[in-house]
Amino acid sequence: MPDPRFEIQMLHDRVMIKIVEGGGERRSNAGIVIPATAQVAKRLLWGEVFGIGQHVRTVKVGDRVLLSPDDQYEVEVQGTAYLVMRERDLHAVASERIEHGTGLYL
Repeated sequence: MPDPRFEIQMLHDRVMIKIVEGGGERRSNAGIVIPATAQVAKRLLWGEVFGIGQHVRTVKVGDRVLLSPDDQYEVEVQGTAYLVMRERDLHAVASERIEHGTGLYL
């Protein structure tokens, strides 16, 4: 008999995020690739929201969020790694519906 499939629902103010590919690697103005392991200061990463708890107010599924790689827990679901963290630990959100943005775009 096959295993039953259970849908994951995030609780409270938790957010499930998938790191955007290449989020840690960057390129200098001269075109030199700087690997994610080369750090001068703590770098923040961009990720995509895949699930939210019922008390999450600011972000929605599909939004891009800016987060610190030190503030989360990692979980693997069907071979894909996701991060789980509190909404208050997110630093920024990039979406089409921002009311008071910075004027910068991804």
